[in-house]
Formats: sequence, C-alpha cells, structure tokens
Amino acid sequence: MRHGKKTAKLGGRGHSHRKAMMGNMAASLFEHEIVNTTSARAKALRSTAESLITFAKRGDLHARRQVLRVIANKAVVAKLFDDIGPRFSDRPGGYTRIVKAGPRRGDGAEMCFIELVDRSGVSSDSEATPAVVEESKEDDQ
Repeated sequence: MRHGKKTAKLGGRGHSHRKAMMGNMAASLFEHEIVNTTSARAKALRSTAESLITFAKRGDLHARRQVLRVIANKAVVAKLFDDIGPRFSDRPGGYTRIVKAGPRRGDGAEMCFIELVDRSGVSSDSEATPAVVEESKEDDQ
C-alpha cells in the first residue's frame, strides 16, 4: 500500500529517472544559480537543493561524499562547497526562492524560476538606480 508516501511522481517517471532528473536540475541550479522549470519540478527540486546546501554548510568529507551521490559533476560540487555553502553559513534555511513566470506557450504548464536567495552578481534595483542617476548628473555638467 502507498500510505504516507509524499514523493511527487512528476509525470509518471520512475524512481531512477526522477532521481537522475533531480540531480541534474540541482547541478544546473548550483552552476547557474537560477533555473527555469515547471512549478511541480521546482517544488520537488527545492527540498533536494536545500538539503544539499545544508551538507555544503557542514563542509566535511562525509558531507562532500553525500553530495557526490546526488551530483556527479565535481566542479559543481566544488562550487557548492567553496562558494555557495559559506555564503549561506549564517542562514538557518530557506536558501531558494520560487518565482512564478506564467504559463508555457506550448502546453500551458505553469512555469517558474527557482533561484538561490543570495545570487552572486545580481544587485537589487534600489542599489542600481542611484548609480544611474549619479552618472546622468555628471554627464549634464
């Protein structure tokens, strides 16, 4: 019986296909720090990504081997442990954000972006706006 099983099936995929897809999507998320996908996949990816970031915060050898069970790309695992894990060292959880992006054109599936909360190289609009205003004032003088 299937009592108490809360795993999302994600379109009838088998266990191994779902496991491989989550590993590949997690690797893409850690490499690019933002991924465009369906809402169901993003919700499933969120729990996988959050647990992998928690392993990266620990930073020991056993944690690295646990992450390598899910993500086979050693360069992505190195980025996770060297860059992303220390970045979230003071945050107790909630490392990802899901932002809705509207329906997909082909089949109407609800699409969204899943991204890391503290993405590197992205400044907020409030920080970018004063710099533009200051540059335009200098050009006028």
